Amino acid sequence: MERSGCLGNFFQSCKPYIAMISLQFGYAGMNIITKVSLNRGMSHYVLVVYRHAFATAVIAPFAIVLERKVRPKITFPIFMQMFVLGLLGPVIDQNFYYAGLKFTSPTFSCAMSNMLPAMTFVMAVLCRMEIVNMKKVRCQAKVIGTIVTVAGAMLMTLYKGHVINLVWSENAHAHASSVPDTTGQSDKDWLKGSILLIIATLAWASFFVLQAVTLRRYSAQLSLTTIVCFLGTLQSIAVTFVMEHKPSAWTIGWDMNLLAAAYAGIVSSSIAYYVQGLVMQKKGPVFVTAFSPLMMIVVAIMGSFILAEKIYVGGVLGAILIVAGLYAVLWGKHKEHKEKEAEIIPEPIKENGGNGQSPGMIQDIEANHDIEMQTSQANKVTVPAVAITVPGSQATMITKEAPRA
Repeated sequence: MERSGCLGNFFQSCKPYIAMISLQFGYAGMNIITKVSLNRGMSHYVLVVYRHAFATAVIAPFAIVLERKVRPKITFPIFMQMFVLGLLGPVIDQNFYYAGLKFTSPTFSCAMSNMLPAMTFVMAVLCRMEIVNMKKVRCQAKVIGTIVTVAGAMLMTLYKGHVINLVWSENAHAHASSVPDTTGQSDKDWLKGSILLIIATLAWASFFVLQAVTLRRYSAQLSLTTIVCFLGTLQSIAVTFVMEHKPSAWTIGWDMNLLAAAYAGIVSSSIAYYVQGLVMQKKGPVFVTAFSPLMMIVVAIMGSFILAEKIYVGGVLGAILIVAGLYAVLWGKHKEHKEKEAEIIPEPIKENGGNGQSPGMIQDIEANHDIEMQTSQANKVTVPAVAITVPGSQATMITKEAPRA
């Protein structure tokens, strides 16, 4: 029993890590599929609309059924927060990110997105969601880990080095003709894409921080995800009508465009928003964004398989730095979580626990003490006072009372 309890506690503590690592694989697949769809001429404005329409249709039934009794009332301030979330995530972040992805490559886009943990950490500190005390080792680990992560991402971006020839990449080059070539993009387009990706990452970091604030007042994660996706769909439609004037841009068939919209909507929007909200309530926004650098490593490997992208020495060195920085941030967050748990434990339990008594023994002792007190009060007999008259010059009244049990 004791061993099964330890395994259960271990699994519960590992859930946030497993969830966030799984999401990075989902995001990586979205980057690859979306890149192929955009190269084939699909408008990223239309893609955002279809993506969140799919997300709303998938997540809404679960929200209506599962949270019908626990859904909080939507006040005007909460609605405005949801409206801004729809603007930051579906409209600004994804439109700018898809535009930057179109001008660059999936690996480069993920590398630029690795500034997300640093931006989120700075915003969380400014909003007092994270407290930085450089005298503590855990805070030093989070700061240094964030810096190392960004340094690894920049190394992958700015330094290439020699090409690493892999067996599967050589086989992929034989099928590269089916994928449109993007290597001839000009430096001007590459710079434009980099700027768009930075703006998208800033909007994404703002989305995480605001989502954490909104969840404190509106704790129904499924309903929040549904409303944000629905508002994002409406806002994206308005933006698309302004930016896209060709009716043919809305055409979508049973092809890669439909797969990209459905995959991005179901995995990267509905499931991702919901899982991130659950993890964020327990661990905070910095923990959630700390896993984003893993996406670049996964995309680099998948890109070498599917898109025949080359892997360079600089990419490998940058990936090593990213993993090291990610480990430092997660270690700091783990220590912080342990300190918060220790502060929640009541003082008497901590003192008795130090004497080798478990919480269960303490409860048994307290229960036995209450039973003894109740028995004592029930058996207590009250004897009326007895007056004894002693003969003498003056009568002396002696009052005798029965001793208490």
